[in-house]
Amino acid sequence: MKTAPTLHTERLILRSFTLEDAPDVQRSAGDRDVSSTLTSVPYPYEDGMAEEWFRFCHDAFEKGKGVHFAIALITDKHFIGTIGLEQLDRKHEKGELGYWLGKPYWNRGYATEAARAVVAYGFEVLKLNRIYAYYYTRNPASARVLEKIGMHTEGCLRQHVKKDGNFEDVIACSMLKADFDLGQPL
Repeated sequence: MKTAPTLHTERLILRSFTLEDAPDVQRSAGDRDVSSTLTSVPYPYEDGMAEEWFRFCHDAFEKGKGVHFAIALITDKHFIGTIGLEQLDRKHEKGELGYWLGKPYWNRGYATEAARAVVAYGFEVLKLNRIYAYYYTRNPASARVLEKIGMHTEGCLRQHVKKDGNFEDVIACSMLKADFDLGQPL
């Protein structure tokens, strides 16, 4: 089975998921505060969902539709979150950046550090021209991550998704290969 490459940053290892990650994924994704910021993560996050998601990630990579990484600390190899490029479209050379961290790892710069590495991978290895991302307007932490890596706000998609029975406004952002080549903040 083909697996995603391993990327290293100053404090992190971005690697393929293993079955040993399942309890940590379930615990972290099952935190109401984490799941409330993510369109595709259900609450509650039940037994077996992590393993099912791992299969989805491996299948997406094998089919060239996405690349998902477990984020782990270099110091103890402990799983702290996930990041990836989804909706890979080879014809139009674009993909969507998505990520989340377990709540104990918020506000430490880990998401920004991981996002920089994945954006570089997307432009340099996958040869994408455009990487885009979305975040709920009520999630300013995600806005800061995307701003720090050089994403540009494109606009607000009003009531774009329904999460937990409520319609959510979503901000769309993107970065082009030309921005990356010009050394925009990354």
